Amino acid sequence: MGLLFIDGNQAVAMGATHAGCRFFAAYPITPASTLLEAMLEILPAAGGVVLQGEDEIASIGYCLGASMAGLKAMTATSGPGLSLCSENISFAIAGEIPLVIVDVMRQGPSTGSATRGADGDIQFMRWGSSGGLPVIVLAPTDVSDCFTLTANGFNLAEKFRCPVFIASNKEIGMTRETLDMETVEKPEVIDRAPHTSGQFVPFQVKAGEDVPPFLPIGGPIPVRQTSSTHGPDGYITTKPFEIQASVERLQRKIEASVSSFSYFDLEKMEGARILIVVYGVTARAARAAAAELLRDLQTPVSLLVLKTLWPVPEEVLRVAAEGMERVLVVEMNLGQYVHEVRRVLAKQRVDFYGKMSGQLISPKEIIEEVQRG
Repeated sequence: MGLLFIDGNQAVAMGATHAGCRFFAAYPITPASTLLEAMLEILPAAGGVVLQGEDEIASIGYCLGASMAGLKAMTATSGPGLSLCSENISFAIAGEIPLVIVDVMRQGPSTGSATRGADGDIQFMRWGSSGGLPVIVLAPTDVSDCFTLTANGFNLAEKFRCPVFIASNKEIGMTRETLDMETVEKPEVIDRAPHTSGQFVPFQVKAGEDVPPFLPIGGPIPVRQTSSTHGPDGYITTKPFEIQASVERLQRKIEASVSSFSYFDLEKMEGARILIVVYGVTARAARAAAAELLRDLQTPVSLLVLKTLWPVPEEVLRVAAEGMERVLVVEMNLGQYVHEVRRVLAKQRVDFYGKMSGQLISPKEIIEEVQRG
């Protein structure tokens, strides 16, 4: 394809199609609506199905059904719509249903500002489901990340049989820039592990594994699926040891493997005593600020751009912060992910700068915060 001039939502659509997505359902909501338009252009030609649901609840429900039938499925929304998806997100966690959910965040709370970006859903994506069990959240910074991280998101959803979020926002999703399809990273496609032999027990895992093999609903072998607490056989259970073993496995299968999908960029500067931690579109301002601090003010700072937000890549944070006198977390909200950084780096000084005004954080603001000391 060569060079393309596209926005982040279009890049997400292309990354999803590359990864094998063949079902997409969503309800129009700014700034995620152009992703629905992009999927309408791309997916039918690839043999896929695109539906506009009557609302966000129906749309994610369609995706769950398609995934249970064996298709790779994705939905997209923004903050107000994501809140409506909460119950079905819990169903995807409990039923181990692979699903990619794109949250193109906008200024909130509530209906908020449809044409202004923010990163206000960072904690909601992790904790906005019942039970408190972990999910995977990936955060792109530009169109290249939108393509690659979406493809990786599908691979992770398939590998771990879980919902995976793409934490985009209005500024990433609706900003056009050049994507070189010759050089962009194209992850090798992974499919969910199928059941191949022996008796099929829907949620029974093999020895030493935490993810059950898959069979689609509607095939020749009956498949039980329920959103209620169930044992390995898929039937509702009240046995405490079965319930405990099940929730611990759901937690373990994600958190024990975070090192295998800890995506990040670390730019360590010699002599730096300050580490800036960012994610999303703010990474661009932070890179510009770091360059200006070094060039004009002779103040070296190191920069950590997190692209895996949940589960928290704790080892990445510890290594990046080693030897630093100060860690500055910059977010387009009033302070959300900074609490995780403070938890992990409890013995270090961790400061915060953020705003939630509908405006991007500028390099100048980051420089001023670094100088404030």
